[in-house]
Amino acid sequence: MLRSELPALVDAATRAAFAAGQEILGVYGTDFSAEQKADRSPLTEADKRAHQAIVAALASTDLPVLSEEGRALELAERQAWQRYWLVDPLDGTKEFIKRNGEFTVNIALMERDSLPGGPLGTSRPIAGVLYVPVKDTLYFAWEGGGAYRQEAAATHDAASAYERASMSIRLPVQQKRSAYTIVASRSHSSPDTEAFIRKMEEKHGSVALTSMGSALKICLVAEGAADAYPRYAPTMEWDTAAGHAIVNEAGRQLIDVSTGAPMRYNKHDLVNQWFIVQ
Repeated sequence: MLRSELPALVDAATRAAFAAGQEILGVYGTDFSAEQKADRSPLTEADKRAHQAIVAALASTDLPVLSEEGRALELAERQAWQRYWLVDPLDGTKEFIKRNGEFTVNIALMERDSLPGGPLGTSRPIAGVLYVPVKDTLYFAWEGGGAYRQEAAATHDAASAYERASMSIRLPVQQKRSAYTIVASRSHSSPDTEAFIRKMEEKHGSVALTSMGSALKICLVAEGAADAYPRYAPTMEWDTAAGHAIVNEAGRQLIDVSTGAPMRYNKHDLVNQWFIVQ
């Protein structure tokens, strides 16, 4: 893919994210109910409507869509793709149900990487859009184009990616912090997370903890509001791909701790390995 094509695809993903956000907010203020999927995770009408809006909006790109709320796809079919969209229509459904606003729409553009394909994956993110409907905040990035955060984003729904970038804050943002900051929770921690915190305390002295819902945790590192986000618990590929594209362009990395290399996608199993963003 020519890198000159990326901004137009970011435009398409942004429009799709705004359309999904409208559907989500249309449900958010109602007395909605939640059902349980086979993996025991919650599902609401907002998840379904956001998925439909995104698929409709991305149809013009002629690229396949792998979505959390889409149909299950055969491994051979999806691993044959050169490029595709990887989508979580509503990341943080539990946060949505709590009505705390910490949920996002995640859309990533994926491309086959230069490594041999196989069980550990075939692809990497080359652009990402992450939208926070309640705050109308948009994070976006494309390879070689930088990473950005825009407030009141949907009020500029007709802006191109280049125009949007010129109106936005480029990431990371200079921060005034006295302590090394880790995105984690002591109340929902794990031995591996505690070990990481202790290691950083030994290295940096004072360590502060912060927390956030959904893929916004990744954005805290991309922004520079946090130094590291260790994740020693299950996530799915669509949870991380858009944020991964954003941290890459912000000069950070999302590292698979089992390989010590950047996370790969379109694996045989769409569950991620443990990872660290830093």
